[in-house]
Amino acid sequence: MPAIHPALDPMTRHPMPAAPSMAYLKPLIAGHPKIEAGDYSYIHSFTDPARFADQVKYAFDFIDDRLVIGKFCSIAADASFVLNGGNHFPDRLSSYPFPIFGCWGEPDPGPWPNKGGITIGHDVWIGWDATIMPGLTIGNGAIIAAKSVVTRDVEPYTIVGGNPAALIKRRLPEDVAARLQALAWWDWPVEQIAQASDPLMGADINTLEALAESRD
Repeated sequence: MPAIHPALDPMTRHPMPAAPSMAYLKPLIAGHPKIEAGDYSYIHSFTDPARFADQVKYAFDFIDDRLVIGKFCSIAADASFVLNGGNHFPDRLSSYPFPIFGCWGEPDPGPWPNKGGITIGHDVWIGWDATIMPGLTIGNGAIIAAKSVVTRDVEPYTIVGGNPAALIKRRLPEDVAARLQALAWWDWPVEQIAQASDPLMGADINTLEALAESRD
């Protein structure tokens, strides 16, 4: 019986042993209270991929927010995800956070500004040195261009870029994107995804749909 390729196990730390700069996220952040990653999503790092949690900024326990990353996402080096622990009060006379030091004023200024967590869909590609701000949803199949600063939600199967990031174009025609969303191939058993990898690397949605029908 042939050995199972290690990359088919989402808990493999380095799915490409010859490229230790790449790592599946799931084993890296297992048990982390503020980060969740789906199967086969990976990080590339120019330094140490095991330090991915350092790329999640202001992840403080006193704020109820999380970074949730879907399956089969590709995250380039130095991408950052900003949570709400670094927020200040923009509607007060001073933005200085007096209460946190414990020596000025009331210790409880009211609920800390919290825009919510970050949700990254499935099959999302986040380019080098991109920044995702808090409270956002990145739709399935989206692409975030390198060095972008994302300040609003990103629609599925679109490409955004710039600072602030804006729509560059749709990745795929709307009808094809809708059919991919309906297929939800990322939720198939891994053996069937492996069989579908060639069609997924192609451009013919009909072939993928035919494969999906053969699964039923």
